[in-house]
Amino acid sequence: MLAFKLAYKNLVGAGLRTWLNVFVLSLSLVLLVMAWGILEGWNIQAKKDMKEWEVGGGEYWHDRYDPYDPLSLNDAHGLLPTEIEKLRTNGNAVPVLITQATVYPEGRMKNILLKGIDPSQQIIRMPTSLMKEDSSTINAIIGIRMANATKLSENDIVTIRWRDANGTFDAKEIRIAGIFHSNVATIDNNQIWLPLDRLQQMTSMKGQATYIILKRDIIYAPTIPGWIHKGYDVLFADFDTIIKTKHIASSTVYLILLSLALLAVFDTQVLSIFRREKEIGTDIALGMTRWQVVWLFTVEGAMHAVLAVIAGAIWGTPLLYLLAKYGLAMPKGTEGYGFTLAEKIYPVYGAGTIIIMSVIVMAATAIVSYIPSRKIAKMKPTEALRGKVQ
Repeated sequence: MLAFKLAYKNLVGAGLRTWLNVFVLSLSLVLLVMAWGILEGWNIQAKKDMKEWEVGGGEYWHDRYDPYDPLSLNDAHGLLPTEIEKLRTNGNAVPVLITQATVYPEGRMKNILLKGIDPSQQIIRMPTSLMKEDSSTINAIIGIRMANATKLSENDIVTIRWRDANGTFDAKEIRIAGIFHSNVATIDNNQIWLPLDRLQQMTSMKGQATYIILKRDIIYAPTIPGWIHKGYDVLFADFDTIIKTKHIASSTVYLILLSLALLAVFDTQVLSIFRREKEIGTDIALGMTRWQVVWLFTVEGAMHAVLAVIAGAIWGTPLLYLLAKYGLAMPKGTEGYGFTLAEKIYPVYGAGTIIIMSVIVMAATAIVSYIPSRKIAKMKPTEALRGKVQ
């Protein structure tokens, strides 16, 4: 207890030097929490959007379907099994058929994917009801990214060309019945969505699908020959890799910032020991052991982190709260990155994260404070009385 009282008095007596170190440490702590919160908020928000817009409660893929290999689409389709038909009838599953195609907006040519889905489905948020047909015209919907890439607008008529299951090319005009805005780029980029029965008719693939989206409250997924169930561990694997990479990159940057703050504490301790040689000698002469003096200086340095946590809580809490409430706006160009990224990211700060970051800062500061203090333990009694450190 005596060491803590002496350490506190010494810190207060150091004046501006102490508070500069405290501010730099608190800045590092707040930025660490902020960076982690932004990535965690992005992670939670993106997965929520993917569940609502794309993957539902999981998917069944045709065993030949590979989303990274467009050439696999020629064979990646099959008749819906009985189990899936039952789920579909009960509104617990919706099939999707995919085929390659070409669109010709304003005479230009662009390779795309045609995707067929039931217009009456209620499993994902996509506004498929806009595709319901009231005439001979085929209604389609596209995402905002696709609209920007092709310069297509609502009610535009555009020509598409595709090849059916027999290898025969055909072409038709379709009407853009709606343009949806989604944070999920993987249902938008280079894609046009059509009614499932229309696409099945156009491609001579009646009753067939490439993959099936399950409803979110489906718990049991039976094993179906020819179809592979894909849970969240697989569907989110790429995004989880992105988040881990971002965590590593951010940790590296903020580790450098924290190191600079710790360097300031280290230099302060070295200078303090150099300037307070006579005080150290007097303490030892009055009966304090050399290791007690080492402990005093270590506590004194570690208390920078304690004050930094308090200071960070005072000025950092309002900042982090406002950031979590109003979000962090993303640059406009990020919508074309190809992965799920909202216009605003709302950070999520967990109590565990704040505690862990605070403990890391305090532990690192204590270690950095102890390293130069070890020099006191090497002092000889006679040199201590003279107040000279080797």
